[in-house]
Amino acid sequence: MKKFDLLRALYGNEGGEFILPATSLANKLASIKAYLFDWDGVFNGGVKGLNTHSTFSEIDVMGSNLLRLSHWLENNLLPLVAIITGEANKTARWLGEREHFDVVYWSIKNKKVALDHFCAQWDVQPQEIAFVFDDVLDLPLAQAVGLRFMVSNKANPLFKTYVRKKQLADYITGQPGNGYALREVTELMIGLRANYDTTLEERIGYTHRYQEYLTVKNKRTTACYTYENEAIIAATQTL
Repeated sequence: MKKFDLLRALYGNEGGEFILPATSLANKLASIKAYLFDWDGVFNGGVKGLNTHSTFSEIDVMGSNLLRLSHWLENNLLPLVAIITGEANKTARWLGEREHFDVVYWSIKNKKVALDHFCAQWDVQPQEIAFVFDDVLDLPLAQAVGLRFMVSNKANPLFKTYVRKKQLADYITGQPGNGYALREVTELMIGLRANYDTTLEERIGYTHRYQEYLTVKNKRTTACYTYENEAIIAATQTL
């Protein structure tokens, strides 16, 4: 059996689409130092109402934690993690702070501007970034980064066709944003790193290595930025 055959079968059976071969995804993942997540449509189904904020699932958040642990075990270094959202979403900021993500960018419609700021501020190159996204506003960023995971939506076959044609995604999920697509993507990346069992066993056992990871993660503080007067500035609005 070729390497990643089981992974391709598992994810293919659930509707996942490998635009790039799994081996190529794994090769790209080896150089990734940062994980960027869109919010609406990725952590949720993108549904909001007047004066309400979108939600998230702890199932997806566990996936993000396992991904960071997997990266730590592989590199002995905590990866950078960011949320980039076009809305001033208090839930996104609250989760970023709770989980000790490095930064939350909010109310930024031109996400490429946030990407440029992120790369400069945290000394990372675009090709060293993996991005999870779902829709049109995300494409300028998807064009620039090294690894792209698109969350699927059955309602937009033309959009998915465009993304494939323009080579703007490397993998398209089988599940939608409100169906734990983020957990699908994070577990896939761990599987591509080939340390899934080890990651789970370190977490389940609350081992010394896991506690080291947890200590470093919990020391991270979360910055928050927005866009005003054609510039990225620190977001002063409190939760």
